Amino acid sequence: MSNNWIVQNLQYALETWNNKLNEIWTIITLSPEQFKGGMIWNVIVNINGAVQAVGLALLVLFFVVGVMKTCGSFTEVKKPEHALKLFIRFAIAKIIVTYGLELMLAIFQIVQGVVSTIMNTVGFGTATQTILPNEIVIAVENCSFFESIPLWAVTLIGGLFITVLSFVMIMSVYGRFFKLYLYTAIAPIPLSTFAGEPTQQVGKSFLKSFCSVCLEGAIIVLACIIFSLFASTPPVVDVNAATVTQVWKYIGELVFNMLVLVGTVKMADKVVREMMGL
Repeated sequence: MSNNWIVQNLQYALETWNNKLNEIWTIITLSPEQFKGGMIWNVIVNINGAVQAVGLALLVLFFVVGVMKTCGSFTEVKKPEHALKLFIRFAIAKIIVTYGLELMLAIFQIVQGVVSTIMNTVGFGTATQTILPNEIVIAVENCSFFESIPLWAVTLIGGLFITVLSFVMIMSVYGRFFKLYLYTAIAPIPLSTFAGEPTQQVGKSFLKSFCSVCLEGAIIVLACIIFSLFASTPPVVDVNAATVTQVWKYIGELVFNMLVLVGTVKMADKVVREMMGL
């Protein structure tokens, strides 16, 4: 670590960014049961079990409403083929509500398999570290007091941007887990709509939305991989330019790449929803 305050400010900001990027790389491969030691998951499972009773009650209600809307008369219900169809629908809906938690975990594990495949294909064990080029460190350390004054302003602004972006990015990834927990906790209610033909679209939309939240992980991993490739080839430093120009151009290009990454991470939900036609 350099003894120069300007260099230290940039290095601390980049260290914060690298730590958050590594944290994302670690938690993106975790399942909801593993996240935060499983304490949150245990609470969510208990809530899901309690809500399941409500879901089963709604299951009967949606089934009756569905029968009333799809059948012209009671005589039509008595027909063997129609009665069998209604029985199968009710049985499948009950299974979905009863084993909805297992269904959602299976969907999540399939998507996690996609994420692991992407990571193994590119051979990235960890995110690439973003470091301050040695040319800039030397140029800044050789600056006089008066030459370093504008550098203070540039590095303060740049360091602040980098630090803020790192926290915005990690919050977006944590937000994905919040959505996974919310979907899991309330799942029995929307899944119960499969019991009725007129209401089954609600259940389909719920499962599609849950799949999109799971697939956000793949988009985030891809965005981190692309950024890591950018970070592995840092901006070219013009050693003949003024020091403040070197620092300004480097920070500007670096922050632009970070903004693209953070923007992609934040819009992962929107990207997946567009892909799935939601």
